[in-house]
Amino acid sequence: MDFEPHRGELTAYCYRMVGSFHEAEDLVQETLLRAWKARDRYDSARASLRTWLYRIATNVCLTALEGRARRPLPSGLGAASDDPGAPLPPATDIPWLQPFPDALCDADTRAGLRLAWVAATQVLPARQRAVVVLRSVLEFSAAEVATQLETTVPAVNSALQRARAALADAGELDEIAEPDDAETQAVIDRYARAFEAADVEALVRLLTDDAILEMPPVPLWFRGSDDYGRFMHRVFEMRGVGWSVRGLTANGQPALAAYTPDGQLHTLQVFTVTGGRISHNVVFADPRVFEAFDLPSKIL
Repeated sequence: MDFEPHRGELTAYCYRMVGSFHEAEDLVQETLLRAWKARDRYDSARASLRTWLYRIATNVCLTALEGRARRPLPSGLGAASDDPGAPLPPATDIPWLQPFPDALCDADTRAGLRLAWVAATQVLPARQRAVVVLRSVLEFSAAEVATQLETTVPAVNSALQRARAALADAGELDEIAEPDDAETQAVIDRYARAFEAADVEALVRLLTDDAILEMPPVPLWFRGSDDYGRFMHRVFEMRGVGWSVRGLTANGQPALAAYTPDGQLHTLQVFTVTGGRISHNVVFADPRVFEAFDLPSKIL
């Protein structure tokens, strides 16, 4: 019985549930260990191997989430700051939402991985979260989900309705342009060139008027191209010019790894591009995030 072909999609599923890539890897390992120990009890006449593994993974995730606080982004904690010069102390006591490295799953698995959507689902009760991911993202039938959660089809349908209502403001799963979309890539390329040139005016021209910039583990966040630009002026004044960037993707979205003028890895930036402009940039500075993406800590 070969479980390995399912590891990538199970990792993406556990990530959607818990909001942490590293924790998702541990939960998948636990899932596969439980499956291996129970392999003699698996009945292919009752469920496919994939469905059976998702049932185990769901139970593992629900157990892990008992009594657990949600993983937010800064924009989910309070109002935007109106002071781009404010101090930037990290809040290391908050279990921040982490990004997911696209290299570890195929394109079909990336549905439902958008940062904003995953952040929104973190507010849902764990069982509702499982229902909306299993039904809306993974497209299991209501009967299959009822079996996985040991409940009834009406209970699944009711939970799905409540979850969708709660997620109404998060947008549709597929509404963001793919990172390999030509227009999206052109916007990110122009942003990368402007960032390397420390050209704040050029950066601002690529933003929507209400663009959001947030930087976990710093709890502050900013809304609006003006504050975004003022904050970037501050960054270049503090850190100097001559930055370098490397392109990649995360959560099915375009991303850049930014290196300081002396070549040190500084941040991983994950972008949302809508209507040909950048509407959201989540800037991660956690070294654990860098490890997940296998990024070099220094470039020459």
